Order: sequence, then C-alpha cells, then structure tokens
Amino acid sequence: MAKFTYDHIHLRSPNPEATAAWYERMFGAEVIRTMQDGKPRIGLKLGGADIFIAPVAPGSGVNPPPATPHQGLDHFGFAVTNIDAVAAELKAKGAEFTMDVTTIRPGVRICFLRGPEGVSIELLERNPSYT
Repeated sequence: MAKFTYDHIHLRSPNPEATAAWYERMFGAEVIRTMQDGKPRIGLKLGGADIFIAPVAPGSGVNPPPATPHQGLDHFGFAVTNIDAVAAELKAKGAEFTMDVTTIRPGVRICFLRGPEGVSIELLERNPSYT
C-alpha cells in the first residue's frame, strides 16, 4: 500500500487578505505572501500545516459556502491545551462559536467556531481528568 502524508489545506475566499488576517488574529497563523504565475499568493503556516488561500473573483462561478452541517468535508480540528481558556481568549477576540466547550465523552472536550466563508473549526482537548 502507498504511504500518504499530509500536504496542505486549500481555502477559497473573496477576500484572501481578510481571511489570512482572521487566522493570524485568532490562531497566531504565520501569513506568507509569495508570487505564483506572476500573481500574488497568500498562504498560512498554522499548527504545522500549510494553508493556501485562493482568491474568488465575482462572477467566477465558484459556489457560495454551504450551510453547516453538510455532506463532504465537515470541519478541521486543532488540538489544544486548556480548552476553556483558549475558547475564552477566542471569544474575547470576537470569534463566533457554533458549539460551546462540551465534554463529549470522558477525557475529551470540544467546541466549534465558524471561520471566514463559513469554515467550521473544532478545538479539541484530550485530558483524562475530564469526566
């Protein structure tokens, strides 16, 4: 069997600069500006991952974001430590939460927030002390 390794996440946005700024402000992402095919390209380094943000021009035929929940890719998740403090910090920054911090089973607490273009983001903490 072939070995598969993670490479990147690709987002589409009508405003890549604003999207990048949101991830930088909320999560401390490193914003990376480069050129590709003679055009500016914006990306992020976040949690060891590469995230590319492609511009969506009006009239380009790109569909609007789906309402959650929906079929297909539902969300991506970040592992954190001290989820309650992290969630409080993000709320203070203006993040929109779609699910507050909840213990879903012993040892696992999660919450969800909405990113630009309706992207659903999970924060997750695994800690045996949670019951």
